[in-house]
This record gives sequence, structure tokens and C-alpha cells, in this order.
Amino acid sequence: MDERTRYFRRLKRLRGAARRWSVLGGGLTGAAVVLTPYAGIGIADAAWAAAAGGSVVLAWFRWSDHRVLAATPAPPPSLGSPKLTAALESFPAGRTVMQEVRRQRSRYALRGSGIVDAWDRLDRASQTMVGLAGRLTGPGEAALLEAATAEEWLRDLGQRVASVERAIPLTQSGQRDGLEQAHAGLTVQFTEGVTEYEKLVAAAASYVAEDGHPVADTRHPAYFGLIEATDRLRGFAEGLAELRTTEIRIPSDRAGSADTSR
Repeated sequence: MDERTRYFRRLKRLRGAARRWSVLGGGLTGAAVVLTPYAGIGIADAAWAAAAGGSVVLAWFRWSDHRVLAATPAPPPSLGSPKLTAALESFPAGRTVMQEVRRQRSRYALRGSGIVDAWDRLDRASQTMVGLAGRLTGPGEAALLEAATAEEWLRDLGQRVASVERAIPLTQSGQRDGLEQAHAGLTVQFTEGVTEYEKLVAAAASYVAEDGHPVADTRHPAYFGLIEATDRLRGFAEGLAELRTTEIRIPSDRAGSADTSR
């Protein structure tokens, strides 16, 4: 059983227990209120009152536990067993699927946070960098390593910002101001980091674009090779067409000698 299933089962049990104790406490309280005036206050009435009070208190505790657990975000979906994950990642399509599942799992942990938009921007920039990674050669390899390090730091920082943000409602009023200031500072740091990461990806794309241009001309040599091959094939085609359509003419002197012999 994964953590997510265990979380929802515990939440369901707490809700059921809170309802049962609420019903029991309400019934015992009503019985104590109705039965006490008939025979006066005695030992039985004290038992009724004690049972009613205990049930009400237990119901209040169960509802409090339920509210605290419900305010805690549910664990993200599990990725399955390690063997199944390794088997899926052995195929290119399965590797892509697992990467998407991990990405959605990380984003699920940030639901309701104020940095979701910046996190989505980081995901888009990261996917763009993955597409450019195979063409970043020479000086671009160092930038690729820097991008990987920065992305790991930004994702850890984003998870930290979301964790602090979830803890703010649970903090006492005297400590909430300091925690909110710390959260605001982390949020600004994360947002600015994502912006700089996007600039790095844009610079990498510019490098890839310029690296594909030749130094002496604005067009790649392969472009002129295509033009030459096209002209050459067109010339061959026209020559073959002329050979097919040209009539073979017999010289006039040979034609006259042929008539005399007849």
C-alpha cells in the first residue's frame, strides 16, 4: 500500500469516527437532559452526564484530527515498483512516459501554491534545453552542465517554497510574520532564478542557431550542394527527353542512291 492510499484511508477512518462519536454524544446528551428531571440527580444521572460529556469531547478531538489531516496535502501518486519502473525505462517510449509522470508528480505537490506559474515556466525551459542538449558542443557543453546544476537547485528551491507556504496557516500569529517574510524572499529568489534559467536557454538556442551557419557565407554548403544536384539532375532529364523526341534523319544523297537502285 502506497502513502497516498494510506493517507485517504486514514482520512476516511477519522471522518467516520468523528461522525460516530458526534451521534453518540448527541444521543447521550439528549438522554441526560430528558431523563434527569424525572428522578432527580443521582448516580445514574452522573453516569449519563459523564458518558455524554466524554462522547462530545471525543467527537471534538476526532473532528480536529480530521481537519488537520485534511489540511495536509495528499502524497503524490506512486510510480510503482522499482522493477516495473526499470522495465519501462528500458524502452525510449517508456522512458518518456516515466519522465512525464515524474514531472506531473512534482507539479502535483505544488498545487495551490503561488509559484505554480513559475514552475510551469521552468518545465518548459527544461524541455527546451533537453532538445538543445545534443547540439551544444564545444563551449556549449559547459553551459549545459551549468543548466543541469541550476535546474536541480531551482526544483529543490521550489519544493521548499511550497512546503513553507503550506506551513504558514498552521503557524501561530506571533511567528507568522517572520515566516511570511521568509516565504516571500524564497519566492522572489525562485522566480528570479527561473527567469535567469530561461535566459540561459535562450542563449543556448542562439548558440545552436549560429553554430549551424557557415563562417564565410550566410548559407550552409549543403544548400549549394542541393542546388548543384538539382541542376545536374535537371540537365540529365532534359538530355534524355531530347534523345527520345529527336527524329533520326537520313542524308539526301543516300536517299537518291536508294531510289536509283530500285
